[in-house]
Amino acid sequence: MDSIADALQIIKRGCQELLLEDELKQRLALGRPLRVKAGFDPTAPDLHLGHTVLLNKLRQLQDMGHEALFLIGDFTGMIGDPTGKSATRPPLSRDQVLENARTYEQQIFKILDPEKTLVLFNSSWMGEMKAADMVGLAAQYTVARMLERDDFHKRYIAGQPIAIHEFLYPLIQGYDSVVLRADMELGGTDQKFNLLVGRELQKRYGQPPQVVLTMPILEGLDGINKMSKSLHNYVGINEPPNEMFGKLMSISDDLMWRYLELLSFQPLSTIEQWKREVANGRNPRDIKVLFAQEIVARFHDRAAAEKALADFEARFRLHTIPEDLPEVAVPAGGIGHVLKQAGLTASTSEALRLIEQGGVRVNGEKVSDKGLVLPPGEKVVIQVGKRKFARVSLV
Repeated sequence: MDSIADALQIIKRGCQELLLEDELKQRLALGRPLRVKAGFDPTAPDLHLGHTVLLNKLRQLQDMGHEALFLIGDFTGMIGDPTGKSATRPPLSRDQVLENARTYEQQIFKILDPEKTLVLFNSSWMGEMKAADMVGLAAQYTVARMLERDDFHKRYIAGQPIAIHEFLYPLIQGYDSVVLRADMELGGTDQKFNLLVGRELQKRYGQPPQVVLTMPILEGLDGINKMSKSLHNYVGINEPPNEMFGKLMSISDDLMWRYLELLSFQPLSTIEQWKREVANGRNPRDIKVLFAQEIVARFHDRAAAEKALADFEARFRLHTIPEDLPEVAVPAGGIGHVLKQAGLTASTSEALRLIEQGGVRVNGEKVSDKGLVLPPGEKVVIQVGKRKFARVSLV
């Protein structure tokens, strides 16, 4: 197998679609590093494992000697990506975008090599664009071509409004590729239309069109919906080791193989061997432990992964409370308020919903009364779900 074939095997692992493979072979044959673009709009402060499917591929390309262009869409983030939306997405404020962008810069280097990554902000060129330049860019694409995009087409047929600025989003994403002279752009399968706009605009600006590599959308912990913080089915890369480990151990046996394919750095031959072992009677839980440890070690360290396993075993096999559980002081009051103040839920309404579902325990006893009041002076251990604990001092 020659070096280009070897490179293609690595690049195509886990990918959904490669457009066009012959063009990629031609560029690889030139023997120069490719400029590989991956863009993220800072629409939320935290990255999760779903985002890392694409980032892992970018890291693989880095390790092969190619140049990683990590583009933070601080300009497009203020437009709001309409991809997959059935209604106009509310744009974020400049302050929201900048705050989220700062956290992205901190998080991506848990995966990417900082010495080989060029971090860019598309406001640095889009912010300088004059109105006449924007009109010129808009003239490069027709409304008919825009309406070929599935979500725009569905909204148009259904009589749902499409704001003019939403058409600008794929144009600007494509123009970013022109500015960066990208050889390749990575994106989720839902971004295919936008990535192809980049190819078209590069042709119109006299550049060779970028190769497009789409990656699958990772399902969340529920195994059904796209991983999303809003759906509470995500694993954040900044989460504590025990929380991360516990969430990964909760996935189904079938979903485990999907996660291994898209998130693990284990060789495919190793994963195939594990599949054969499970088919011959090995407990899939053993594989899940190895995978959870790999992910925790990647975003924390090996010691954290070993401790997360030990804590998990103690908690779920021996039903013990973590020994190093910190104590937090919380104002006494209703159970919903206490849960929120202790950091166990994001809101009081979420706390009350979890109580209804039987997911809250105080000192080991299930709470069924949403009106429960915890008086001052007491110290209690509160558990939410299977993995969240807090030792609470009520003041």
